[in-house]
Amino acid sequence: MNYKYGIVIYWSEADQVCVAEVPELPGCMAHGDDPRAAVASVLEAVALWIETAKVHGDVVPEPKKRRLIFA
Repeated sequence: MNYKYGIVIYWSEADQVCVAEVPELPGCMAHGDDPRAAVASVLEAVALWIETAKVHGDVVPEPKKRRLIFA
């Protein structure tokens, strides 16, 4: 399935890795050596998060529609 959730990527100085987090899915995050690896890992985490929520009968939030504006 193709889910369109926003992903926040940041560097963790403490762990020396890039972290990718999906704010709309509580606790859904992953890490990697670089941003691409972190995103690849978090996409797997999103699929697992949604699968687990469905198994337990939990609500899966709809992705928010957003527009990014760069100044």
